[in-house]
Amino acid sequence: MKILKIAILVVFLVSAGMISKAITGHIHKVHSNLGDKGFAVVELFTSEGCSSCPPADELVSRIQKESAGQPIYILAYHVDYWNRLGWKDVFSNAEYSKRQGQYSEWLKSGSVYTPQIVVNGKKEFIGSEENTLRNAIKNSLQNSSPNTLNFSNIKLANNNVALQYHTQATSNNTSLVLALVEKAARSQVKSGENSGRTLSHVQIVRGLQNININGKADGNSSIIIPQGLNTKDLELIGFLQNESNGEILAASRTELNAINQLP
Repeated sequence: MKILKIAILVVFLVSAGMISKAITGHIHKVHSNLGDKGFAVVELFTSEGCSSCPPADELVSRIQKESAGQPIYILAYHVDYWNRLGWKDVFSNAEYSKRQGQYSEWLKSGSVYTPQIVVNGKKEFIGSEENTLRNAIKNSLQNSSPNTLNFSNIKLANNNVALQYHTQATSNNTSLVLALVEKAARSQVKSGENSGRTLSHVQIVRGLQNININGKADGNSSIIIPQGLNTKDLELIGFLQNESNGEILAASRTELNAINQLP
């Protein structure tokens, strides 16, 4: 009789353990799903004229390879203020330096530097700090956003990308930022701090358009493709940004190679 009671107790404990495990697994799954709507927009400010930048370029390249299929959006802006020091970065643009300066005001950092990374418009740090970047991405993915951004009716014609955007109604200080991104490129640097090096880059911003959507949940927009770029090498990344504090509210992307070219 005593043995029977022990056997019954063992069965009960095992069953209870299995139930507890099932409940725990279910809770874990629910928490994981809560992060499904999270996203990370990673903006790197870099330059071929900066000897500290190649490690940051290599870091975001690794992140890009690892994050296939995830809502991680990498944009590499090549600033132009290094150009006067011996090497003109062919990917540089004064608009990208201006954008970095805007982040200095939003984040009250008081200065600009390279390499610098900003995640979701809220956190900035040295672009080669791998642990900091990975933690920032992880935290961003775990925080779901109430906002969404989707594109439809995307058309290519005469070196122009036209589209319709769809989101929730937003405040009047929200802008839609469109970026044309070249997926990869290499450069042979012949002077400056990286003289003699062959540098590899990913997610290079080649065009940037900032549109105040005036609180409209739906609308039309467009961005020009710079001459000399092949659409098969490009993707379009768009995101909503609060113009008061720089916070990024939602993001989306589309491959231009998948869009039919109009005559």
